[in-house]
Amino acid sequence: MIEHIEEMRLTHADEQSINALINSAFGPHYGPRSFHGQRHHMRLIIRDPHIIGHMALCYRAIRLDGRLINVIGLAEVATDPGRRGEGIAARLLQAAIAESKASQAAFILLFGVARLYGAAGFAAVQHEITYLRLVDAQTDALRTEPSSNLMVLPLGQTPWTNGAPLDILGHSF
Repeated sequence: MIEHIEEMRLTHADEQSINALINSAFGPHYGPRSFHGQRHHMRLIIRDPHIIGHMALCYRAIRLDGRLINVIGLAEVATDPGRRGEGIAARLLQAAIAESKASQAAFILLFGVARLYGAAGFAAVQHEITYLRLVDAQTDALRTEPSSNLMVLPLGQTPWTNGAPLDILGHSF
């Protein structure tokens, strides 16, 4: 079963479990946090009995070629290293897509290269991207640079303008 947890409802115990999962999946870059640079809006998790899969969703507005567009950003996608290959991330991704389609978001964005994203319909895009760089949950600098590993999934009929200026209006997710 996939649980949906609003960020404000995240318990201390779940925060610690998510942190342990993320650190086991990516290394100890997160310190004691369950997020990289900033808190999210919702977490999707799978337990068996402890948390073995996690995906964070961030609802926000961005500017693409000057247009203000609502998007969902996916972040902190992690599966227990001992449980990889069981389809846990794919199940979380399908739940995230369903949740996003029920919102006002026109697209889902993520920074990643895993094959499961392409299999779910995400496409790689290239942009000069403006974002607020956060380091260790502290503001570092406003940056504009070529995007790296940015993927997009359209949720409706709004066209995505590949190559256009992209301002994600905050930190990277």
